[in-house]
This record gives sequence, C-alpha cells and structure tokens, in this order.
Amino acid sequence: MQSNDARIIRGAAIPTAAVGVLAVAVGAVTAAADGAVGVALGVLVAAAFFALGMVSLGAVGDRWPELFMGAAMLIYTTQMGLLLGLLLLLRDASFLNGGAFAAGVVVGIVAWLGGTVRVHLTLKTPYVQPESDAPARGGRP
Repeated sequence: MQSNDARIIRGAAIPTAAVGVLAVAVGAVTAAADGAVGVALGVLVAAAFFALGMVSLGAVGDRWPELFMGAAMLIYTTQMGLLLGLLLLLRDASFLNGGAFAAGVVVGIVAWLGGTVRVHLTLKTPYVQPESDAPARGGRP
C-alpha cells in the first residue's frame, strides 16, 4: 500500500466516522436504541466495504498497474452489488431495524465517497514524469 492510499483511506474514514456519530444520534431519536444500532451497523458495514475495496485496489495497482482502471470498476460494481444483496437479505430481519440499517449504509456510502473525493482533489500526485536533463539517444536534445 502506498502512502497516498493510506492518506485516502484516512481522509475518507474520519468524515465517515463523524457523520456516523451524527446519524446514530438521529437514529436514536427517531427509532430508539433499535434505530441507533441499525444505523451504527449500516455505517460500519459501508465503511468496511469501501476500506477493503481501497486496500484490494491498492494491491492490484501495485502488482498490475495496467489493470488498475478495470479493477477499480470491477471492485466498485462488486461492492455495490454486495451491499444491495446485504440490504435485501436484512430488510426483514427481526433482530435489526431494516430502515435504520439501510439509512446507515446510505449515509456511510455518501460520507465515504465524499471524503474520498475531497482527498483526491487536495492530493498532489504527480501523473507526468518530468523530463530528464540527460541528452536523448541519437544526439538530439
């Protein structure tokens, strides 16, 4: 994992945790303890899914940089599909407030993606290699 990857994960996890605390408070007010637990679990699941996705994307980028964009699309699509399946699986669970859980997942996703976008906009990653001062082959500068 590169230092930029750790910075991106940290930059997305901190806002997600802050928004998650606010969402848990709202869930506690609107649906009592059951709602607070559902929202907390939803935010935690969303953060875990996206953190694991970032770690796996970093591993793909280190090993196969030419497959990075395709892997990013595949990982993101898989994450959304798995989250949808989890929401459908747990929507009628008796031990969990399904609406609060779904709201927590959505809040977690929005906060994580917002934090990721903010970090990417402020991160100064060079994407062009500067020219060297050495003369080029063939005698031309």
